[in-house]
This record gives sequence, C-alpha cells and structure tokens, in this order.
Amino acid sequence: MLGGKKILLAVTGSIAAYKALLLTRLLVSSGAEVKVIMTKAATEFVSALSFSTLSKNEVLTELSSESNWANHVMLGRWADLMIVAPLSANTLAKMANGHCDNLLLAVYLSATCPVMVAPAMDEDMWLHPSIKDNILRIQSFGNRVLPVGDGELASGLVGKGRMAEPGDIFSYVEDFFVKKQSLNGKKVLVSAGPTYEPIDPVRFIGNRSSGKMGIAIADEMAAQGASVTLVLGPTAIRPQNSMKIIDVETAAEMYEACIHNATENDIVVMCAAVADYCIEDPAAQKIKKKDDELVLNLTKTRDILKELGIKKSVGQFLCGFALETNDGEQNAIEKLQKKNLDMIVLNTLSDEATGFGYDTNKITIFDRKQGKQSFPNKSKAEVAKDIVTAIINFQNA
Repeated sequence: MLGGKKILLAVTGSIAAYKALLLTRLLVSSGAEVKVIMTKAATEFVSALSFSTLSKNEVLTELSSESNWANHVMLGRWADLMIVAPLSANTLAKMANGHCDNLLLAVYLSATCPVMVAPAMDEDMWLHPSIKDNILRIQSFGNRVLPVGDGELASGLVGKGRMAEPGDIFSYVEDFFVKKQSLNGKKVLVSAGPTYEPIDPVRFIGNRSSGKMGIAIADEMAAQGASVTLVLGPTAIRPQNSMKIIDVETAAEMYEACIHNATENDIVVMCAAVADYCIEDPAAQKIKKKDDELVLNLTKTRDILKELGIKKSVGQFLCGFALETNDGEQNAIEKLQKKNLDMIVLNTLSDEATGFGYDTNKITIFDRKQGKQSFPNKSKAEVAKDIVTAIINFQNA
C-alpha cells in the first residue's frame, strides 16, 4: 500500500514513544522505507536500537558526533512525509517558534515535505491556552495535526491528550498518500491580498490585509488537484503549491486581471480586500508638507465582484467574502443576493484574533440555497479546507 514511500519518523520525549515502535512496524510492513530520528529525551523512554531493528535503518539522534555529521537538509528533502509521533509539549513549542537546538528541529525547519504530527500530553497541558496557540500556529504553517485520543493518561487521570493509536495514525498516512483530489481538471481563479491606491509616488491608501486567507484557499484548491490562477495584491507571502500568480497593486489592476481571467475558470473565489475608493488624481511628484490640511478627492473603484456576478457563465461558481463590523449576517446575505453569488464567507472584526494580519479566522458560510455553516476559530489553513470542502459539497449536492 505504501510501497516506495519514504517516511521520516521523528520521536520526542514522551511515555507514548513506545507507540511509535508499533507505528514503525506498520509502516515498514506496508512497504514504506522508514528512517527514524529521536530527541535525547525520547531515548530515555525507548531505545534507538529498537527503532533501528524495526526500521532496518540507522537511527539518528544528534546533529553531529566525533566521526559523523547528520545532513539534516538532505533528510528533510529525502522524505515524502515527516511524522512527529509522539509530539511533546516541549517540541511543539519549539516548532511553533522556530527553535533549532537538536537534530529533529533542524530537520523539521529544513523539510520540504509535508509534516504530520501526533500530540501526546496530559489533559491539563493539552487544554492550556499556550498549547492551543502553538497548535494553531503550526497548523498555519501547513502542518497536519492529528486528533488526540481520550482515555487513561500517564498521570493516572482520564481525559484528552493521548497520542492517537498507531493504527489510526497509519490510516491517516494511507489517506494522505491516496488522497482523493476532488478538483482534478477544474480551473480556479482566486484573488488575495490588499490593494494600494497611490496618493503620490511615495504614499498610498491601503488596508491591513496580509493575503494569508486567500493564499491558503489557493493552496488548498491546488492540493485538491485544481489548476489555480492567483491574482495577488502587494504582500510578501507566497503560496506553497504550484500555480499561476498575477501580481497586481491597485484596485484597477486587480479588476482587469480578474475580469480578463474569470471566464475560463470553473470556480472563482474573490477573497482580496479591494479598496472601495482610490485617489481621483494622484500627484506625479511627492507632495510636500506645506499647509495644515491636505484634501484628497476620492473616487469609487469598480466593483469586481458585482461585475463577475453579471458576467457569470452557466455552471460557473462564484464565491465572495464579507468582512463586517456590525449586522454581519444581514449584510452578507444581502451581498450574496445583490451580486449574484453562489456562496459568501462572512467574518467580522469583532471576533478575537480573526481577520486582517492574524493566522486564525472564524467564519460563517452562506449559500444561495439558504444554507448556513458556522465554524469555530481555526488556523487559516484549516479555514481554507472548510471553505473548499463547502464549495465541493455545494457543487456535488
């Protein structure tokens, strides 16, 4: 089933490390080539010899010794998948903050393959706010976090925090490698990021959008097999997956790029935070500070979403976004209807740690069939999966 797959299993210091032995056996028996790296703390729970015997490969624990240097860059490039199981609270915190004080972390930071983690800790630790924040943070990096189990813990308590069972982790790995790509053959257009409207050659009017949400959606669309075109406003963030990127700066440039490319796409998702107004007559030279007041005349920009709704072809799916500060549900539904959308995603600035600049978001999805789905606060990578799943389910209904 996993014949030819290269899997890097990273084991951290936890009583659950013994389960990683069983996972190693399952992976090897399924035809995968497994290499194991361990933290020093992990070797205090399970011996490296046990892992080397099961994996039939040398187990690495140190970046270097007197006679050897572990090439962490090549290890991270060798693997098709890196699994951290168990993931301790200590290693989680280091992964979330880019620390690099052992071989495991060096490999993680240089890995070009996807990373899957199976947390293991006591319930009180698992429920601590700092753990929740760190989980969301590593999810925002694109890491796949497996659910913890519920049962007897090493402390003697009963609750959440148990590492997923080896058989369950193995099933997740199988699903990962045979993942159904529901959007194979589909063409998707996504807009993301802010727009900058020039005042003069130096200054501009803009907004706080980072582009993270739209880029996450484009990445998830590509992961589902779609051919993606991303119209991207000014941001330093770039997508992880391969796609066509059209860089724009102003609302006018984004309008032209979206209208020009929309007709050839099956799905259009307009996530960009486009300026509603721009400077009527930008100065050709830098405006000097002379008077006590500076009056700027603003003119309305063209409504990209409305125009796409007018031009929408039969069978084309159009999704918009609504960022509201009040009367969110009413405004979102009105926008859905007025602009001929199939779906709209609502988020509000009143929700904590959501919206512009954050790695997390809390959304509600409305569709033209009067469907409504509300989701808790999640990493934007997870939110993107929810949005793409909702689009796929709507089209298949």
